[in-house]
Amino acid sequence: MTIQAQLQELLVQFEEMIAPTVRPHQLLVIGCSTSEVIGEKIGTAGTLNVAQELFVPLQQFANKHNLYLAFQGCEHINRALTIERKAAEHYRLDEVSVRPVRTAGGSMSAYAYEHFEEAVVVERVEAHYGIDIGQTLIGMHLKHVAVPVRTSIRQIGEAFVTTATTRPKLIGGERAQY
Repeated sequence: MTIQAQLQELLVQFEEMIAPTVRPHQLLVIGCSTSEVIGEKIGTAGTLNVAQELFVPLQQFANKHNLYLAFQGCEHINRALTIERKAAEHYRLDEVSVRPVRTAGGSMSAYAYEHFEEAVVVERVEAHYGIDIGQTLIGMHLKHVAVPVRTSIRQIGEAFVTTATTRPKLIGGERAQY
């Protein structure tokens, strides 16, 4: 199965799990090491070709559900995120002055920056959903109560993949009702 086919199958299963909670304009954070996808160590062999193969189905999924995508960059840009300007405005996020490139930001973030309608980079988000391809550690960009979403797709290419949704915090004591 190709990496694009693996991702598409993952998205079908992910959709089944999150469909009841999806609302327009929610954030889906994507962390992706294209190096890991091709079987190399994270941050060593990034490729825009792999980024392109993954971007298309991710963009289609986001469009179908009216979600905003946020692509996490690598540690060379402090894991800042590439998003559409309209998402930054919707969530009142401050733009930062950096442009992701393959060697500083990562191939996936750099590809998104070049292919979004109007890309900007922001320092942080609190996303409702997440897909982490290659153990890029997207947890810092998810809302505080992240819940794993299990699919049968455990890898995209050679990279381990983890998906998550979030839920509101449960607060109160023993008499609280949820």
